[in-house]
Amino acid sequence: MSSALGAAKWVSGIALVVLCTAGPAAAQRFHVPGETEQGEILYQANCVTCHGLEGDEVRSADLSRGEFRRGSSDDDLIQIIRNGIPGTAMPANNLTQIQAANIVRYLRSLAAIEPLTSVPGDAARGQSLVEGKGACLSCHRIGVTGSRVGPDLTDVGRVRRRVELERALVDPGAVVRPANRRFRVVTRDGATTVGRLLNHDTFAVLLMDDKEQLRSFAKPELRSYDFVLESPMPSYRDRFSAGELADVVRYLVSLKGIEPQTP
Repeated sequence: MSSALGAAKWVSGIALVVLCTAGPAAAQRFHVPGETEQGEILYQANCVTCHGLEGDEVRSADLSRGEFRRGSSDDDLIQIIRNGIPGTAMPANNLTQIQAANIVRYLRSLAAIEPLTSVPGDAARGQSLVEGKGACLSCHRIGVTGSRVGPDLTDVGRVRRRVELERALVDPGAVVRPANRRFRVVTRDGATTVGRLLNHDTFAVLLMDDKEQLRSFAKPELRSYDFVLESPMPSYRDRFSAGELADVVRYLVSLKGIEPQTP
């Protein structure tokens, strides 16, 4: 785990998910990450390199299942995270008691969620489903293919765990990450536009609408503006069989971003 770099990434992560706006009180919604969400940000900044996104990269220490080599209580784990384990690859970290406690809360949450299916899945079949039956690229983008209306999935396997992807497919409205929430503006004449928020400052709101058109709105011309908390994504609970769901998840987990080409 890296300490100074982790703390810096944690601060930048918080900045990405907190949007401070000026305007009518009813049109403002501030997202302050909860303890578990802060723990996830800290975990990804400090722990992923060794333990992996799923928490199962270190032998005999499967964090995703609540299996730890040493210590079992929250207090034990907080001390291990902060002080490291002498004589092992686990270093000390420059994290506060509260930050370490939030990581522990996140680790506990990993162990509390069971996968929907234990079928391993096939990435090639999953790709065919994403591009065909699922029509996922009508909203999402992978590499240079697809739409920019929804979140880019090019590197989703780096930042989302398998169980999170399963849940997002069958119950997309359960947890919508702040960065993926859509934004709605209503002009003074009642016209409504919903899309991806690209920029939001004191004077204007810049959106990409559902037709991938850039739309700019001057705030004095708006009746209201706010985040849409509901997800527009349909549930695939009944559209995919259990096997197809496993295939799609396996494919999404394999998406780690576009590797740079070597000359």
